[in-house]
Amino acid sequence: MNETISQDAPMACMDDFSSWILYEDENILVLDKPGWLVCHPSKNGPWSSLVGAAKEYLQLDTVHLASRLDRETSGVVLLAKHKKAASYWQKGIEFKKVRRKYLAILEGELPAGNTVSTFLGKDPDSEIYVKQRVTGNSRKAKSAETIFTPICSKNGYTFCSVATLTGRKHQIRIHAQWIDHCLVGEKLYGRDERIYLEFCKSGWQQEWANILGMSRQALHGRHLRDMETGVCFSAPLPEDFLLFLESEMKLSIQEIEECVSVSDELNFKDNG
Repeated sequence: MNETISQDAPMACMDDFSSWILYEDENILVLDKPGWLVCHPSKNGPWSSLVGAAKEYLQLDTVHLASRLDRETSGVVLLAKHKKAASYWQKGIEFKKVRRKYLAILEGELPAGNTVSTFLGKDPDSEIYVKQRVTGNSRKAKSAETIFTPICSKNGYTFCSVATLTGRKHQIRIHAQWIDHCLVGEKLYGRDERIYLEFCKSGWQQEWANILGMSRQALHGRHLRDMETGVCFSAPLPEDFLLFLESEMKLSIQEIEECVSVSDELNFKDNG
């Protein structure tokens, strides 16, 4: 099946949207996308997607999605107001001149950093059309490389920084599953994809909370950085991350702040 949005999915509003703005000028609009909102327009109207809401806010017929995040991934998204700005940022991402860094919470305690380099392709064994998997090298397969750097491992979970050296669909989520440390809250690349199917059909069910830990995958786009100019946009840690780190990993607010600070230092030390 294709990815669909449950009819009871929440809608954005102008007040919400304004609070997501990280930066705006005559060329771009940078937003902190919440984990419950899709990027691309949907049949449920303009306020059901980030792009649709941005067009309403800007009163433009067209905005250009220069960077995107998966449906349940929160964090920095950059929209361009015209084609020239879109071309600059899209080419920057394509040619690795603009890089992303993520924060993630993984199941299990990852003892050391892990660089995962594989090929990815469509999963022929799944009825879910969008699902990918690690595969061998072939004409249709695409190379993917992800770097997982643990910041804190405690109480059966790992809070980590993640860098992608390629930009493949669902790359981080697939690689997390490949190293047996699925993302907390993962429905599609987790323990049972039937949860994802049911979620698309009927929405979130509270009984999944004890199975998944969070109502969405614990992946957050922390930074979007132009490596040539040094311009960096950053999105604060979302509330559901904070709650999980406090309640399940038993980290204090000070410890969480220190972890995020370590992650930020990693972002500015390397080019990954």
